[in-house]
Amino acid sequence: MNPLAKLNTFFNRIPLHLAVVVMCLLWVIPTVGLFITSFRSRQAVRESGWWTVFGSQPVVGQSEYNTYCASCHGADGKEIANADLSDPAVLAKYVRAINMLVYLRDPAQGHPQLTNPPLPSNATEAQSILAPILTYMGTRAGQKNTTGQLTLDNYLDALVGYKGTANYASDCANKVPSTLAIYNCNASDLLNQAGMGRAFINTIIVAIPATLLPIFFGALAAYAFAWLDFKGRHWMFALLVGLQIVPLQMVLVPIARLYVTLGIQSTFLAIWLFHTGFGLPYAIYLMRNFISSLPREIFESVYLDGANHWVAFRSMALPLAMPAIASLGIFQFLWVWNDFLVAKVFLTNKPVLTVQITNLIDPLGNNWNILTGAAFLSFLLPMIVFFVFQRYFARGLLSGSVKG
Repeated sequence: MNPLAKLNTFFNRIPLHLAVVVMCLLWVIPTVGLFITSFRSRQAVRESGWWTVFGSQPVVGQSEYNTYCASCHGADGKEIANADLSDPAVLAKYVRAINMLVYLRDPAQGHPQLTNPPLPSNATEAQSILAPILTYMGTRAGQKNTTGQLTLDNYLDALVGYKGTANYASDCANKVPSTLAIYNCNASDLLNQAGMGRAFINTIIVAIPATLLPIFFGALAAYAFAWLDFKGRHWMFALLVGLQIVPLQMVLVPIARLYVTLGIQSTFLAIWLFHTGFGLPYAIYLMRNFISSLPREIFESVYLDGANHWVAFRSMALPLAMPAIASLGIFQFLWVWNDFLVAKVFLTNKPVLTVQITNLIDPLGNNWNILTGAAFLSFLLPMIVFFVFQRYFARGLLSGSVKG
């Protein structure tokens, strides 16, 4: 190819390359931002964007201090001698925003301590207004400003299901009574029913059987459709293919009522059966198309040697169909792992990860920051499964498209 032709080819591919780069950036940048945010404190997220971690950090809380405190205590906090806000001893009395709120509610010299702007009316407002002031006071008092540092507090709070106004680690270190009444402040808190740790175990218990059962029964049915000659098998197979388009939302209420009658509502058995039932049509379709494409001579030789269908299925069909089984297992596992609706309906007292994330949301909005850490905890294992077994995805798609 001459140089001019190469140059033309290069310029012709620029739009394609540009489109690929733009699409990658549209996916990668928000994901990177969410990942960095999951390691930042609540106050840091409130004060600045995630990209600021790559540069100098702003002075957190200075604007709130100037608005609420500077008129009385001065810009340096030393205007009132017996209330020097730059004194570490004074700061030690107010480790949490609620402590400062209690103090501010007591009048000073017969007058309210805050009039314009007014005093926060509840703990939520106190957290959003007074916490930055405490951070700024700590900086003025010579304490290390940690708002620009990355921390694992969001992940720890998500694992234990902590919904306090501060974070689990600091409240346990300060022995906050409300925290000690609910948590033990040790490793046993990782299995708290309200945390992502317990939800992770529940998700494993749900996902593994709900993946293996459709594969096992689907493989048996696929072998029958591929190699057994019985009346109406083509019509039955066509019916199974049609069942794939039936939306599961249509049967949630009838099956829930059936489970209540049988006494298995809100049990692992109930959700295993549901995922198995809705996973079988695609499992049979995928496995049948793969097994029927195997050479007929292999099975005929096994039958001539005196083997029955069970031996042929176990010793020949299953080993040869491992690519399809692996791809089906990945598809089914990811589907069950990411499921929300079915788990929400049939497993109310044992929440899985997708359901537990919604349970972490405080109605007052106090702990929204831990959702970023919870999100990454929920899809950590699926990402590992995908990258380890991604080569089977293409095989699964191709095997499902082969006609028998």
